[in-house]
Amino acid sequence: MALGDLMASQLSQSSMTLSNHLDDFSSREDGDFVGHRRDSETASSSGGNAAGTTTTSMAYLPQTVVLCDLRHESFEACVPSGPSESGLVSKWRPKDRMKTGCVALVLCLNISVDPPDVIKISPCARMECWIDPFSMAAPKALETIGKTLHSQYERWQPRARYKLQLDPTVDEVKKLCHACRKYAKSERVLFHYNGHGVPKPTTNGEIWLFNKLDQSYTQYIPLPVSDLDSWLETPSIYVFDCSAAGNIVNAFLERQDWNSSGSSGSSLKDCILLAACEAHETLPQSDEFPADVFTSCLTTPIKMALRWFCSRSLLRDTLEHSLIDRIPGRQTDRKTLLGELNWIFTAVTDTIAWNVLPHDLFQRLFRQDLLVASLFRNFLLAERIMRSANCSPISYPMLPPTHQHHMWDAWDMAAEICLSQLQSLVEEPNAEFQPSPFFTEQLTAFEVWLDHGSEQKKPPEQLPIVLQVLLSQCHRFRALVLLGRFLDMGPWAVDLALSVGIFPYVLKLLQTTAIELRQILVFIWTKILALDKSCQVDLVKDGGHVYFIRFLESLDAYPEQRAMAAFVLAVIVDSHRRGQEACIKADLTHVCLKHLQLATPHESLTEPLLLQWLCLCLGKLWEDFLEAQILGLQADAPIICIPLLSEPQPEVRASAVFALGTLLDVGSDSPRDGVGGDEDCDDDEKLKAEMNIIKSLLNVVSDGSPLVRAEVAVALARFAFGHNKHLKSIAAAYWKPQPNSLLNPLPSLASVRSPSGGYANSSPYMQHGSTIPTQIGPVMRVGSDSISGGRDGRASTSTPLSASGIMHGSPLSDDSSQHSDSGILVNESSSNGLINYSRPRPLDGGIYSQCVLAMFTLAKDPSPRVASLGRQILAIIGIEQVVTRSLRFGGGSFRQGDATSTPNPNLAGLARSSSWFDMNGGHLPLTFRTPPVSPPRQSYLPGMRRVCSLEFRPHLLNSPDSGLADPLLGSGGTSGTSERSLLPQSTIYNWSCGHFSRPLLTAADDNEEILSRREDREKIVLDRITKCQHSSVSRPSNQIASWDTKFETGTKTALLQPFSPVVVAADENERIRVWNYEETTLLNSFDNHDFPDKGISKLCLVNELDDTLLLVASCDGNIRIWKDYSLGSKQKLVTAFSSIQGHRPGVRSVNAVVDWQQQSGYLYASGEISSIMVWDLDKEQLVNSIPTSSESSVSAMSASQVHGGQLVAGFADGSVRLYDVRTPEMIVCATQPHAHTGVVGIGFQPGFHPAKIVSASQAGDIQFLDVRNETDAYLTIDAHRGSLTALAIHRHAPIIASGSAKQLIKIFSLGGEQLGIIRYNPTFLAQKIGSVSCLTFHPYKVLLAAGAADALVSIYADENPQNR
Repeated sequence: MALGDLMASQLSQSSMTLSNHLDDFSSREDGDFVGHRRDSETASSSGGNAAGTTTTSMAYLPQTVVLCDLRHESFEACVPSGPSESGLVSKWRPKDRMKTGCVALVLCLNISVDPPDVIKISPCARMECWIDPFSMAAPKALETIGKTLHSQYERWQPRARYKLQLDPTVDEVKKLCHACRKYAKSERVLFHYNGHGVPKPTTNGEIWLFNKLDQSYTQYIPLPVSDLDSWLETPSIYVFDCSAAGNIVNAFLERQDWNSSGSSGSSLKDCILLAACEAHETLPQSDEFPADVFTSCLTTPIKMALRWFCSRSLLRDTLEHSLIDRIPGRQTDRKTLLGELNWIFTAVTDTIAWNVLPHDLFQRLFRQDLLVASLFRNFLLAERIMRSANCSPISYPMLPPTHQHHMWDAWDMAAEICLSQLQSLVEEPNAEFQPSPFFTEQLTAFEVWLDHGSEQKKPPEQLPIVLQVLLSQCHRFRALVLLGRFLDMGPWAVDLALSVGIFPYVLKLLQTTAIELRQILVFIWTKILALDKSCQVDLVKDGGHVYFIRFLESLDAYPEQRAMAAFVLAVIVDSHRRGQEACIKADLTHVCLKHLQLATPHESLTEPLLLQWLCLCLGKLWEDFLEAQILGLQADAPIICIPLLSEPQPEVRASAVFALGTLLDVGSDSPRDGVGGDEDCDDDEKLKAEMNIIKSLLNVVSDGSPLVRAEVAVALARFAFGHNKHLKSIAAAYWKPQPNSLLNPLPSLASVRSPSGGYANSSPYMQHGSTIPTQIGPVMRVGSDSISGGRDGRASTSTPLSASGIMHGSPLSDDSSQHSDSGILVNESSSNGLINYSRPRPLDGGIYSQCVLAMFTLAKDPSPRVASLGRQILAIIGIEQVVTRSLRFGGGSFRQGDATSTPNPNLAGLARSSSWFDMNGGHLPLTFRTPPVSPPRQSYLPGMRRVCSLEFRPHLLNSPDSGLADPLLGSGGTSGTSERSLLPQSTIYNWSCGHFSRPLLTAADDNEEILSRREDREKIVLDRITKCQHSSVSRPSNQIASWDTKFETGTKTALLQPFSPVVVAADENERIRVWNYEETTLLNSFDNHDFPDKGISKLCLVNELDDTLLLVASCDGNIRIWKDYSLGSKQKLVTAFSSIQGHRPGVRSVNAVVDWQQQSGYLYASGEISSIMVWDLDKEQLVNSIPTSSESSVSAMSASQVHGGQLVAGFADGSVRLYDVRTPEMIVCATQPHAHTGVVGIGFQPGFHPAKIVSASQAGDIQFLDVRNETDAYLTIDAHRGSLTALAIHRHAPIIASGSAKQLIKIFSLGGEQLGIIRYNPTFLAQKIGSVSCLTFHPYKVLLAAGAADALVSIYADENPQNR
């Protein structure tokens, strides 16, 4: 099974497991599937509440879960960081690679003369470098031994310079040391000392050399190690093969202590010592060992290890030692017996060291210097062999004991298997060598660990062996797959693998052409680069980027894997100019654009992750790299990327915005007038492309995902930086005082509605139309071109003031300003009430007006992070916050003196039209910070300044975001605005990188817990639904709890939690409180946002069967969704967006009406607009706009909790309409059950009747409708005469409740029978409780919560305890 198949199957299995409970609904089209499935399930149960219990009940358990993706975890809380270049990742990479450049070999053997302090046994060890010194003349033997030692070392470091001194004097050693250091410079020098022919080192740490007075007499001369150290300097490594060698190590350590106390001298930090034995020990003399057993272990480990092993194994009687010298093959050829033994030995010793040493020490000794690494591997063998002879080799740095590590058993077994073949291989040179099962078994052990291991458990000890196995073609694929599984466990696993030394191996593998390795190599590099960005340099240096571009180009790989290749390339070019240049040469731009072009026609077949990373890769390639941007524009990149702005996945949309934003030039100071003028053709084309990009971005300013809007803000900031002068002039024009004659009352502004009565498309910047008098003068042309097309309305002469929502209650607009449905005003000339459309104009300055409006829109975004970005953009174009007194707008909140004290009566209109920021649902205290433009008449200035400077800046006292200076305090001018440091930074790339840091091949550990909790809740729900449906008639009139919310303005809305005794309530000031009514404790209290004066329209529970979220809809149409809302002060904002854009003509507020439908994942929103917005919270996108087909506004709305896509709306004129978004015409039927009084409450009756509705009007009548009979209500209840304020319909039990302004709550059955009446009791102060403001039933119990205008919330249960 290819690795790609393995990965794909594991990915699909893990996602299938979660598909019902996690957010994996991208294939669902507008809820059709969910809705139809529900209908088919319930078709047999049309008989009402009693039939088909199981199927019936299951239809009440929506499987849709929304807003639980990674982007919802902490978008507001923290700024994500992408792959790092420091911290954890900096430790694995050797800080300073080093090599040993020179080797000094000093042999003091004095053959045939024994030193005076050594008493030798008989027979005694005599071999030096596997040569018997007494088998030839002494001088010849000394020379031969020296050359042999040289050749043994050369096998480990062939490129070093070797210098040999045989029985030298002190002066010769001094010259040797100086020569070695001079040659090696800053490289390491190895000093090997064999002292078998001289006395032991002294306790002071002196080694012995010779003083040759003549040929017949030899004198021993001591050399202090301090002198040796000062001659050789550092970095250095010493090998002391002599008895009592520990004395030398002790002397070095004492010298280190002495140096560290302040004296000068070389540091021991770069000094490594290997000594044959402790200070009190003598070298082994048994003839089973060579005399230089320590040196033999260090330089000929395989030969030494096999000889020692043979003498202790069952092979000792059948295998001659001489055969060991005839092992066929080369150490460097792993396909031979000798090569495999050396390979296994390296793997075993590496593994022991990896598992025993601290990682930083392992890095220093085993990964920094090839010769040092070889010597320390062999030192582990020396410790094992010499300890068997009661001798303990020592080192500095000190190593823990390793001679009894269990991996030596694996070596012994592998050695025995290889040696068992030796006899036949020697006798028959052509015999086939059978490889050892060592590596296969170790990979199996690693696989077992992968099945059961975790970050909390001991790391897999086989990791170094996996690294060794990558060298072998026969094991490589399996090793890479297992390595990929390991890296997938998390960043800790990637760090472990990098610190063991995997990096150079996988880098080298990018040069292979093996097709079967491509997918796993891309996966492994994805995991590495998700942790450590610094590898980008190595990849470009080795040409590795080409490997990934070719993989991305291939269409035979899975889309998820091509997405990984795009991620790797994005990291390669991220802030790395060489990487960008290399990828441009390799044609990365066209490869990415080709894939995006292929993807667009087949949206449902395209992997969103691939689209996302193609966009991010292009964005990073273009970022701050003009050459790449020009290539992108020449390749029509904007035209290819713009369609992605309507993709269903917010991540794809945000990535497309990022890519388009990087094409906007921020460095040009050339004039931008949009008409080509004196600019050459290239600049003209580039400008047109930029305008095209900006228009497309304006269409997603009101996207449902803050992730997308944040990227739009970043892109607009780049545009604002590059087009600063034009945007500043537009912004100045908005605040520019006009001549007094121009402030005559403005004529009514004509409003143009689209034929559909709603949005023609999802663009809030599709300009409809109105105008202002042309006397104000044509400051610049305002165009309303949009890349979406759709309308032919074009701007004629007007000021930028008329561009869309800036007019809504702005200082230069009168109350008679007309607002289009989409909140945007188009400019046309008005004559005799007729609208004149002009022909399309060339791209012109009108785009700047739309941009300024978009910037204001972002600055008052319901998401705090997006709003902060919006304010940064306004700072770039010269508008800053000003801290003034806190001011709350509303009914007479203006001081009359401000308007009446001004000489000009027209200013009263200014004061009367409250803040246009307030009108548009936001609170944006701003002022223009450039010097004032030409001063107007003296009589006009004070009033205008007062209105603009004070009254239009509410709520800035102690604002946490007011970081900009007050221009009134002297920060004026435009200093600093031209600095690029002001540009906000995109976060989509860093945020997206986090996806690859998490496990991709396995499901999350908490999935079982999630599924288990879901199953438990489903059982509870089914049981409670059955009780509700089949219980006797309920009368929830027994008050079980009463809660004084302490809301100053009374309780506006409330809801009951389904699985805990918790009630959530909110007031007009958007204060939310959460209360446990069983324990009578306040769980949490928080503000919905910082400037709350709109009031809360509705509270809904999202994902009530899973991790419940609290949806809070404000009256201005802003939606905020909270998690952890019942935990004290730990609430987190999951997402926020504006569900309604635009007003009806002449209205002052939206008065939003919303409802949430879990079955379909839709949020429905309407109010003072002529359509119902349908938002898909899975896609976080406006997916539909239902024309209301009514002149009145929606006053009440309810979405079916059984039939996905169905909703019913009540209107201010008393009419009721049933809609179904699954049908082409959307409206199912319309009727008018109430006589010209607004609908207060509406809802579907319990059960599965899609057409049975309950509607209540302000006049007090409750109508029971069956819309299949559109004429009349089949039942009418006159519940409250003229004072009905609230209606609640139980989701499952056959009861409804109504409340009145006269402190009464009445309970009715579906047959119209009054089951009970709840009268509020007077309080102990004999004051009547206020009117009922809200009623809500528990979704699965017969519990009723009632909120009153005096801040009391009461909970009522059934009088019969059995029915509760």
